[in-house]
Amino acid sequence: MEDKLYELQDRRRKVELGGGDKRILAQHEKGKYTARERILMLLDDDSFRELNAFSETRTRYFGMDKVDAPGEGVVTGYGTVGGRTVYVFAQDFTVFGGALGEVHAEKIAKIMDLAAKNGHPVIGLNDSGGARIQEGVVSLDGYGHIFYRNSIYSGVIPQISVILGPCAGGAVYSPAITDFIFMVEGTSQMFITGPKVIETVTGEKITSEGLGGAKVQESISGVAHFIGPTEEDVLQEVRRLLGYLPSSQTESPPYVEGSYAFDADESLLEVVPVDGTKVYDVKDVITRLVDDGDFMEVQPLFARNAVVGFGRIGGHTLGIVANQPKFLAGGLDIDSSDKIARFIRFCDSFNIPLLTLEDVTGFIPGVKQEHGGIIRHGAKILYAYSEATVPKITVILRKAYGGAYVALNSKAIGADLVYAWPASEIAVMGPEGAANIIYAKEISDSPDPLATRTKRIEQYREQFANPYVAAGAGMVDDVIDPRETRQKLFEALELLKNKQESRPKKKHGNIPL
Repeated sequence: MEDKLYELQDRRRKVELGGGDKRILAQHEKGKYTARERILMLLDDDSFRELNAFSETRTRYFGMDKVDAPGEGVVTGYGTVGGRTVYVFAQDFTVFGGALGEVHAEKIAKIMDLAAKNGHPVIGLNDSGGARIQEGVVSLDGYGHIFYRNSIYSGVIPQISVILGPCAGGAVYSPAITDFIFMVEGTSQMFITGPKVIETVTGEKITSEGLGGAKVQESISGVAHFIGPTEEDVLQEVRRLLGYLPSSQTESPPYVEGSYAFDADESLLEVVPVDGTKVYDVKDVITRLVDDGDFMEVQPLFARNAVVGFGRIGGHTLGIVANQPKFLAGGLDIDSSDKIARFIRFCDSFNIPLLTLEDVTGFIPGVKQEHGGIIRHGAKILYAYSEATVPKITVILRKAYGGAYVALNSKAIGADLVYAWPASEIAVMGPEGAANIIYAKEISDSPDPLATRTKRIEQYREQFANPYVAAGAGMVDDVIDPRETRQKLFEALELLKNKQESRPKKKHGNIPL
């Protein structure tokens, strides 16, 4: 038995060495860590347990039977983050450049199946040159098995992708189906076709970073949700994100015990200007409402006229959706509609209550928006809110006009509680536009059109553009003192924490994609 144990130790050391010292050094020289180093960085100390370490390729073509591929180029197993179990796979760039083959894919599929059966998140650390060409079509088939599991386990367990190197061709579609994508500035790239192919086909010249780097994929395409300057930073943010999420769709999100203050916040009287033409940063409101000012924003560089992310109030985890008046006056466009709708659906999948902070003039007008399908994209918000059965709370901070008012979690589409600040304006459109239409003839016939217009604007504002008309109609549950907003939200979350609601039984709906 002693000989057998020595053999086991030798074999395990060989697997743990991956592609060998030379390739490990090359990985470090690129400013990148190895698969195992990354796993240890992500998980709690001494918690990782590896599975299928001794897997080997079945391919015998192109000399593959004479080449060592320890662990088949991917490390798989489970461990804990903050004491909670997670499953993880990490592609090993030191072995065949992390290229995916038949057995490589099988290892990933097994981990995903285990995660789903046991109700725990799965995290993929991606660093791969793509499909293993030597294995031909079976490597493509391997991608298919992974895509299938990404899809059927969506909404069952949280799925997180961390891009830590190249991710090209078909490989990009697995991360794209997962819930969140993390990327590292300078070393992560995602694209369907690389710069050389693009130049050959279209004549366009661009670098890998310019085509699919981290900043491009977050700020322009909206593919990435979080980016960071280093692998260490990104993996710490993954740990932080997991702290907001339940392990599966059968659980509630984590509740953090503590002693929380709910004193009236005088600064909330000043942070949102009453004058609707003045801008402010809605994140200044959010950080005043959440515990310890701790707000984890999702996609902060994409569609910046909307803000989405996670926070806690009185220990209760919640997802926050807010208009951002600093950009496009907080109006809704194609990109912000997609961003908001997808975030709502994630929160609803995993029982995370939704708070909507509303200050919206409407959907952004323009030929580009109309031709780009703002009708179809804007409808996604309506669909997502209507479909969601988690606790849904809205606070109207200032403006709530037109169809955008309805779309952003109004009572009509299922809001549980709607609060409004006293200076808020809830109407079909702003007083200026409404007066110009309703009193057009009177204004044009007046000897002093400017004075008449000003008078009618103020009259309309007093009669209609205030929260009390909506409150009188039952569309607003309460008009609240801004200073008491945090207290009111905590009470609402406590009130709704046992909410049960269902929708008509069906296979699934048809969201306007």
